[in-house]
Amino acid sequence: MTEKSRLLDDDLAVEDMDLDEARLRQQAIGVKLRHLFDEVVNEPVPDEFLDILRRADLGTNEGGA
Repeated sequence: MTEKSRLLDDDLAVEDMDLDEARLRQQAIGVKLRHLFDEVVNEPVPDEFLDILRRADLGTNEGGA
C-alpha cells in the first residue's frame, strides 16, 4: 500500500467516524425532542384556554344555527 492510499484510507476512516458521531448526535437530539414533545402533549390544558374555547364554541353555535 502506498503512502498516498494509506492517507486516503485514514481520511475515509476519519470521515466515517465523523459521520457516526454526527448520527449519534442527531439520534440523541431526536430522543430529547420526542421526550419534550411527550411532556408538552401530556400537560393539562389551562382552564382559561378551555373557557376561551367554550365561549368560541357557543358563539359559533348561536351565530351559525
